Amino acid sequence: MRAPGRPRPCTLQAVELGEFDYDLPPPAIAQAPAESRDAARLLMIDRAGRRFTDHVFADLPDLLWPGDCVVVNNSRVIPARVLARDAAGRPVELLFAEPESERRWRALVRPGRRCPPGAELVAGDEPGCRLRVVGVADDGLRIVERADGSIDELLDAYGLPPLPTYIVRHAKPDAEDRARYQTVYARPPGSIAAPTAGLHFTAAVLDRLRQRRIEVHELTLHVGPATFRPIKTRRVEDHVLPPERVSIGAGVAEAVNTAKAEGRRIVAVGTTTTRALEGAAEAHGRVRPREGAVDLYITPGHPFRVIDALLTNFHLPRSSLLVLVAAFAGRELIMESYRHAIAAGYRFYSYGDATLMV
Repeated sequence: MRAPGRPRPCTLQAVELGEFDYDLPPPAIAQAPAESRDAARLLMIDRAGRRFTDHVFADLPDLLWPGDCVVVNNSRVIPARVLARDAAGRPVELLFAEPESERRWRALVRPGRRCPPGAELVAGDEPGCRLRVVGVADDGLRIVERADGSIDELLDAYGLPPLPTYIVRHAKPDAEDRARYQTVYARPPGSIAAPTAGLHFTAAVLDRLRQRRIEVHELTLHVGPATFRPIKTRRVEDHVLPPERVSIGAGVAEAVNTAKAEGRRIVAVGTTTTRALEGAAEAHGRVRPREGAVDLYITPGHPFRVIDALLTNFHLPRSSLLVLVAAFAGRELIMESYRHAIAAGYRFYSYGDATLMV
């Protein structure tokens, strides 16, 4: 079997944000990873047949076709969360998002009302690392400066894995989180959240993919605040995503273009990989090497020019990630698959289970 020669158009018309809502029982939110990475469950969603089949992630090599071209995001999560205190000794949490210089970064600061420009913060035990808020960016992020060293050194000394806030222990991650909130193929540092679809891969799964003549290629998209920025507009298309840093080398671009020309499927691992590939595609679907930024926001009606299958986790309601997967597979099918997953006891979100949409 071979992939169709042209992208399947999306016919989804529902664009009200409320159409992307669902109720999730709190126990369904995974608070820890599966015992082993590839023991996570995997829900296969057949878009054409509108069928669901239940698997475990270790089955993935047998669910894909020989000749498939799998593309992963190899960005490494940095220890971006720092616990500090203000001049009154009250706790402040910083999530360092992106460098402006060695000593100055943009950061999400909570609570922001305590940290106007000029605010002084201290991280670590006395004397600690002293920080100063020197400005507020247009997107609300604080511009934070360290006078006595680099921010990288601060993160090395005091940084914590940036677990999402829906994981109860997010402010006090344990040693396991440092390893498990990271893909096995993570390399260039820069993400402030894990590209979670990749968390399920093991060396054994990657070996079996290659044994079945399934190619695996890497690109880099550093996950920033855009990925989890909430949609606050009534219509989903009115939402705006800030840019995120991306690197698509000539080798992976050539591999993807060759596979497309030969009628082989492109399997994107994660919404970040999807946005990187689709954002680098020319009108006829050819992927260009790219170094820079991507701000592509995929909504209903997007003509998918590159990817033919999508591997991704279960996403939060009313999020840009859920809008993306609904644009790819259709809103009704996605919402039906989520209802199936909830009834079947799947685990949701970053440490949860995965879906494979074909």
